[in-house]
Amino acid sequence: MIKIIIADDHKIVLDGLTSIINTNDEIEIVGKALNGIQVIELLKTNSVDAVVLDIEMPEMDGVETAKIIKENYPQIKILILTMYNEIGFIRKILEAGAHGYILKNKGKEELVTALKSICNGMDYFGEEVSKTLFSSMRNKNVNGEIKLTKKETEVLKLIANGDTTPIISQKLFIANTTVETHRRNLIEKTGVKGTKGLIKFAIENGYA
Repeated sequence: MIKIIIADDHKIVLDGLTSIINTNDEIEIVGKALNGIQVIELLKTNSVDAVVLDIEMPEMDGVETAKIIKENYPQIKILILTMYNEIGFIRKILEAGAHGYILKNKGKEELVTALKSICNGMDYFGEEVSKTLFSSMRNKNVNGEIKLTKKETEVLKLIANGDTTPIISQKLFIANTTVETHRRNLIEKTGVKGTKGLIKFAIENGYA
């Protein structure tokens, strides 16, 4: 029997997960939480094999919760169940110690499969998540550095300079839509969220 704790800040999601998991005789829910703080409190009095975490939760999110679980309960497996299929989130949660990452738009079969896999010592990533990870790897060179094209580098430097899309368009003699395409590609490659993330990336990596 696999004993688990599930955590999500939406009660309707918790109720749905409970209904799904209760149909499987091999998995038992021993605790439910609305945030990471409640998860840690439950772990003090419950022995479990795995914890299912959402990423965005109030008071303590899934990333911070995973870090604490890894440090204090290294034997417990961590499965992330989220709506976010973004490389930035995936990187953070893997660094925090998660063993699996699946999306909420999948069926109960994948949830059960993921739990069984991580509890048997294997990492588990949903198909869409695996594609995102592969795409990120493909965008890096052999040294692990993110590969940017010459034009992407030019656009990134101008974004870091605070230039708007029309100004970048004028300076590089390209269409506004082309600038936006480069912006989207840069966000995908770097795994950041939005223009502010690109500016921070540019500063930290010497593009500004």
